[in-house]
Amino acid sequence: MEKSIRKYWPVFVLPTMAAFTIGFIWPFIWGLYLSLCKFQTLKKVTFIGLSNYTKVFEDATFVHAFGFTALFTIVSTLTINILAFFLAMLLTRKARGTNVFRTIFFMPNLIGGIVLGYIWQSLLNGLLSKWGMPLLALSAKEGFWGLVILMGWQQIGYMMIIYIAGLQNVSPDLIEAAEIDGATSWQVLKSVKIPMVMPSITICTFLTLTNSFKLFDQNLSLTNGEPAKNTQMLALNIYETYYARSGASWKGIGQAKAVVFFLIVVVISLVQLRFTRSKEVQV
Repeated sequence: MEKSIRKYWPVFVLPTMAAFTIGFIWPFIWGLYLSLCKFQTLKKVTFIGLSNYTKVFEDATFVHAFGFTALFTIVSTLTINILAFFLAMLLTRKARGTNVFRTIFFMPNLIGGIVLGYIWQSLLNGLLSKWGMPLLALSAKEGFWGLVILMGWQQIGYMMIIYIAGLQNVSPDLIEAAEIDGATSWQVLKSVKIPMVMPSITICTFLTLTNSFKLFDQNLSLTNGEPAKNTQMLALNIYETYYARSGASWKGIGQAKAVVFFLIVVVISLVQLRFTRSKEVQV
């Protein structure tokens, strides 16, 4: 069997590598080159060097979008993971109806982001108007918390499932030994369950961190950056720079923003993965 696999490995590997090269590697390399160019269409490209990157950080909307995105990512990552872990703790207890509740909490993850954005726009604007507060599009504060609520409602159930899988893999013998030694419920959670669930924490933190930082469709449909681009996140800012601003220079700047955005996400993800993996218990 192994000899057959070694003999025919090109049959399995080459199609996948070809698709990966055509669909990812080549567009990525071409995108890096375009970030150094001025262009209106891909047939008329003029190389201008690093000036696009200089203009990226001179753009006040991009700097504001970065700060807004960073704050949103921190708040949503903490909120989603804390609530998801709490729900996982509740739903791993032996009680009736836990499977039903798991399904209910997971269902929002199956709905597309654009659809969710418009649904929650109607719901939140209706509630805010009843309370005499500004609508999402008229207040940056309400827009921020609207995005946090929407992101949490969609992602908590998914992260909860991952935490449930991690908690179910914790050996009952470890918990029993800790309880025999006189450990309280808090001490069992802190010293036994959380260290043993660190692989799940690593995965969930990575997913929520990257999903929050890359958020686009919900931002577009819920607030569209209003008011005055104060709730505009990085992905939406890049989109508007590339497609909504006229002039050959803006497309190159938009492409440069995309490269900077990619590097930021990669660096944050690597730092997070290294930190959380260092806390994992080696069994």
